[in-house]
Amino acid sequence: MITLRGIDPKMIANNLESSMLIHPGEMIKDEIESRGMTQKKLANMTGIAPSVLNEVLNGKRSVTTEYALLIEAALDIDADMWIGLQADYDKQKARNDKSFIKRLEEIRKYAVML
Repeated sequence: MITLRGIDPKMIANNLESSMLIHPGEMIKDEIESRGMTQKKLANMTGIAPSVLNEVLNGKRSVTTEYALLIEAALDIDADMWIGLQADYDKQKARNDKSFIKRLEEIRKYAVML
């Protein structure tokens, strides 16, 4: 996080987070559609079960390291990008979870006392 004296960190553009969560599977889905490729073809190329791939592409299942590497091999798009996007998505999702935020606040209260 970037900090500048006298400026709220939430007001610095590089610190802003999108209010819209976009699962990396949706981006993969867009990519294969732009290439004229079907989900079935990608599933066959990667060996990922079609039902599992569909869940990934529809944001119901995470892009694991293994899936990212398989997709990298099929689409020639670096697996690190998919892994990073999944981590960012998971972090933003956690930060939007009110009960999880409350839990973090409780932990921080105790950590200050140490």
